[in-house]
Amino acid sequence: MHWIQLINGKPTSLPNSRFMDEDLANDIVKRFDFLTPRESGDCLSFDCPQDVLLRLCESLRDKEGFELLVDLTAVDWGEQSSPRFSTFHHFYSLARNSYLRIASHCLHDENPEAPSVVSVYPAADWHEREVFDMFGIRFSGHPNLKRILMWDEYEHFPLRKDFPLAGVESDLPASDVEHATGVGVIAAPMEGGPFVAPPEGHASQSEPRGKDQAWTEKREKPS
Repeated sequence: MHWIQLINGKPTSLPNSRFMDEDLANDIVKRFDFLTPRESGDCLSFDCPQDVLLRLCESLRDKEGFELLVDLTAVDWGEQSSPRFSTFHHFYSLARNSYLRIASHCLHDENPEAPSVVSVYPAADWHEREVFDMFGIRFSGHPNLKRILMWDEYEHFPLRKDFPLAGVESDLPASDVEHATGVGVIAAPMEGGPFVAPPEGHASQSEPRGKDQAWTEKREKPS
């Protein structure tokens, strides 16, 4: 680890990584004073308010050389957290050989929304649809926001923290397919794993077994 001094006078540590550019870090903070440095172990990371995210993306593409949006995802920090949801945009500059991560908190916990960046980075199209499908975050301004993995009538968001690890029994969207194949959507019979990191306590308490979400559950599965 080594230290750099950012423009706002606050020391920020950067790991020894070829994707950590001290000059770029200082330059970004100077140009965009609304950004807040974010701790990271792999690339430059900043928090950005939602209301300036689209403007930031335009500047990153047109003035800073970050021509590629390589990934867009989200995090559900848990039902007790506020803000509960955050989006994460990952950019790459070919000229700088640098990655950049921008985190932005969603303003609403019950019905989270985020600005679409499809107009700036067309590659965001399917990424935003997947985040909407899995987390229920609506992207305002998206040209065709609909589910991409689950069917349109599916009521749940599988990557939210309140979605049971073993899944939820659901009716298939086409009843004739279910009738012809005899196949339905059922919860997985998991006795251990997958694991999720608990905020405290032993990791075993975060297994489906520990959360009483396996097929041998003692209580009725959450719906």
